[in-house]
Amino acid sequence: MPGRKVEVKGESGTQVISAKHIIIATGGRSRVLPNLPQDGKKIIGYREAMVLPEQPKSMVIVGSGAIGVEFAYVYHAMGTKVTIVEYLPRIVPNEDEEVSKALEQTFKKKGIEILTGTEVKSVDTKGKGCKVTYADAKGEHTMDCDVVLSAVGVMPNLENIGLEGVGIAVDKGRVVVDDFYRTNIPGYYAIGDIVKGQALAHVASAEGIICVEAIAGHHPQPMDYNNIPGCTYCTPEIASVGYTEKAAKEAGFEVKVGKFPFSASGKASAAGAKDGFVKVIYDAKYGELLGAHMIGANVTEMIAEIVTARKLETTGMELLKAVHPHPTMSEAVMEATAAAYGEVIHL
Repeated sequence: MPGRKVEVKGESGTQVISAKHIIIATGGRSRVLPNLPQDGKKIIGYREAMVLPEQPKSMVIVGSGAIGVEFAYVYHAMGTKVTIVEYLPRIVPNEDEEVSKALEQTFKKKGIEILTGTEVKSVDTKGKGCKVTYADAKGEHTMDCDVVLSAVGVMPNLENIGLEGVGIAVDKGRVVVDDFYRTNIPGYYAIGDIVKGQALAHVASAEGIICVEAIAGHHPQPMDYNNIPGCTYCTPEIASVGYTEKAAKEAGFEVKVGKFPFSASGKASAAGAKDGFVKVIYDAKYGELLGAHMIGANVTEMIAEIVTARKLETTGMELLKAVHPHPTMSEAVMEATAAAYGEVIHL
């Protein structure tokens, strides 16, 4: 509402609350494609996927980002026949290409069917299950399943919250904010999935802290969206931050790239978790840590080292000379850095 007021409707009636500062944080929901209208039963989003009353015998998952591959792993582990359909040439397409390849190999070895370069054209839900029509380079095909999970991303919840009445600016479906999450209307702020940046819980939390600290008169640093860790909780786990090798080269960097496989890790061998690797990318000229990409057991616990190192502007040689404990999974970061600088001795 205009005038820094919020109208709240509940079982007890309608209440109007006034405040000097109003932060809009309405979050996001599963993105809906026109050819995949979700009915919550046969064509579902991620929320329904968490609370299905019965385990489906077969499931087609449309989209292979974090949400898609996480549910693919979970349902396959329970015994559901899972097929992933991805429009782009590779799964987890935002990750480094080597990570994508490794995850696809592992999933296929587990028995998860993967169709890349493939588009779902329509889903017929008239029968007992679903008949999925899809197209690839060879033409159109059909397959049957019990449930279709649409995992094609997250869209902001901006409808019916009164932005238009207040005059708050929106661009490309996101609320326009500055570095401290102020909208174009004084006293109104926005954070989370409805603004710029990655739609992740830890991003929204950090944005909220920056926003409130600025309101309180402190001087917080703006968010560095290029140093946000992304974690995917399938098995094997995926964790990454910063530039991929391809993106770094496209940005004009001359790079040093190092990779250390967990098959050469004593801790990984002892734990029976030898699949995967750590890959690091450095600027060849100044040693800047441009990015890191990991796939394997517990890598979501390891990525914070890279995030902190990048925040502190640590160079490759500094990280290489920081002694890591042995045997640990985390020493793979040091070993991958050694590989980047031609100093690796444990491969």
